[in-house]
Amino acid sequence: MMADENTVTDEVVVDAAGATEGEGRRGRGAGGGRGRGGEGGGRGRGNDRKPREEKEDDGTIEKLVHINRVSKTVKGGKRFGFAALVVVGDGQGRVGFGHGKAREVPEAINKATAAAKKAMIRVPLKDGRTLHHDGSGRFGAGNVYVRSAPAGTGIIAGGPMRAVFESLGVADVVTKSIGTSNPYNMIRATFAALSDQTSPKSVAQRRGKKIADLLGRGGSKTAEADAEAIAE
Repeated sequence: MMADENTVTDEVVVDAAGATEGEGRRGRGAGGGRGRGGEGGGRGRGNDRKPREEKEDDGTIEKLVHINRVSKTVKGGKRFGFAALVVVGDGQGRVGFGHGKAREVPEAINKATAAAKKAMIRVPLKDGRTLHHDGSGRFGAGNVYVRSAPAGTGIIAGGPMRAVFESLGVADVVTKSIGTSNPYNMIRATFAALSDQTSPKSVAQRRGKKIADLLGRGGSKTAEADAEAIAE
């Protein structure tokens, strides 16, 4: 009878954790805290992993960047909580990120997704594939640089930054991250760099000039056509 109870407890832990597979399989459950997966909040294998998930729903792209598991020791056992970091975009110049906490992984992801959709920003894209100009962003100890790239370059980025550009709809970009590898700081630094992006059309409207006057001679008609195609 005890063996059956242990088996049911293991299945519940795996289903609730979702991306953190293998946690708690050798333990007696979250209440006992005697398994290898339940020894402290910072030593479980789930904290070291960064599962990613991509799905399309109503034209939006959702990417799970990071899941963090924490535990609190209380009378009678341990209580586990999960924090999810999600990036959401439409693939056409709009992107946002959100953070959610809950006792179960699916609920934390849902909270983070809802927060990301509310905080989406629009980034002007050149030819719908790359950035208009180079830029940099900083948040805390995270410092990132982003550069526009010619067609065929691809997304030269890693970790959380790649999830942002894939959700944004950028096809060609070169990035560099200097400093911390904390996903939260890297995401915020990337959004700081993207928020400074401007297009020739918006600058011309703000200054009350024509795009040809800003770009000078040569290729002015092409520049106007490119700027008109950008969705502000």
